[in-house]
Amino acid sequence: MADIDNSKDQTEMDPADMEDVEDVEEEETGEDENSKARQLTVQMMQNPQILAALQERLDGLNGSPSGYMESLPKVVKRRVNALKNLQVKCAHIEAKFYEEVHELERKYAALYQPLFDKRSEIVTAAYEPTDEECEWKADEEEELTDEMKEKAKLEEEKKDEEKEDPKGIPEFWLTVFKNVDLLSDMLQEHDEPILKHLQDIKVKFSDPGQPMSFTLEFHFEPNEFFTNTVLTKTYKMRSEPDENDPFSFDGPEIISCTGCTIDWTKGKNVTLKTIKKKQKHKGRGTVRTVTKTIPNDSFFNFFTPPEVPENGELDEDSEAVLAADFEIGHFIRERIVPRAVLYFTGEAIEDDDDDYDEEGEEADDEEGEEEADEENDPDYDPKKDAAPPAECRQQ
Repeated sequence: MADIDNSKDQTEMDPADMEDVEDVEEEETGEDENSKARQLTVQMMQNPQILAALQERLDGLNGSPSGYMESLPKVVKRRVNALKNLQVKCAHIEAKFYEEVHELERKYAALYQPLFDKRSEIVTAAYEPTDEECEWKADEEEELTDEMKEKAKLEEEKKDEEKEDPKGIPEFWLTVFKNVDLLSDMLQEHDEPILKHLQDIKVKFSDPGQPMSFTLEFHFEPNEFFTNTVLTKTYKMRSEPDENDPFSFDGPEIISCTGCTIDWTKGKNVTLKTIKKKQKHKGRGTVRTVTKTIPNDSFFNFFTPPEVPENGELDEDSEAVLAADFEIGHFIRERIVPRAVLYFTGEAIEDDDDDYDEEGEEADDEEGEEEADEENDPDYDPKKDAAPPAECRQQ
């Protein structure tokens, strides 16, 4: 009877107690579902195809109207149109501003050039700088005693005596290229012996009154690879708003580029490679060897960019190649040529790196990894990481 009474007590539990039990069960079930949902989300976000589809969807939403403009009264829309017309006039004035900037670039390029010419003469051993010109006080030398300086000088002179006296600054431009990621990614092992003969890179601007453009000139000493002494790459620019989309104007942009023909010595063209393929005759079963010439990865493909059709339409691969080409051409003109010695020593690379907060990025990555690990942990309780009460937050 006792068992029956106990059973009766359990079945006749207070309705309020029953509600508490149901609430607990629902809460536990909800936590399990949330945990599974988080794990599924993490797995989905690690799938590149899903990420690409999501990005495409977001790109499609970017710039879509919010409906605010449509809700404005007609008289207000009319005034907004007046502002947009003013903005178009601003874009045309901005275009004139950049045209004058280009004229200033041309003017100052003439002032820089004698210094760049002297740099080239030192690199190629056409000129030996004086002791006064070579005097440079490095930061680490400031605290050195005279005795330490003299000792360091003697050791340096001893090393120089033991080595063969080099001419100029050997492999100057090749070292610059290898030090810059944007350029080193283009370099192949078979390019390096050729770039050892590169003596100078110059920038030439278009003449006054001519369409805006600049030309990169790569000057080479006589070599066994090609007969050209100068390889050129010309970039045409536009500095005027597009009639169909004037608000997209953001200064001069490169619209096309043309390279030059490289007169390769026979058997030295590194932009092509020869491969041999065996072919089997379907009927007779005989095998023959066929020799084919195919394109080869090389820095010197830089001088044969894709041609832009008259209609301006390019396939995706060609567009990507041209976009990268424009970036490289602009970087050589804006950074490499003016600051070559600092890329040779690596100092300019350190300055470029200072523009990025690597520690912050690493910290963010670590936080993301910790969150992912926590979400995949079956014992993880999201309530423990809930935001602190309002009185505990920093004001």
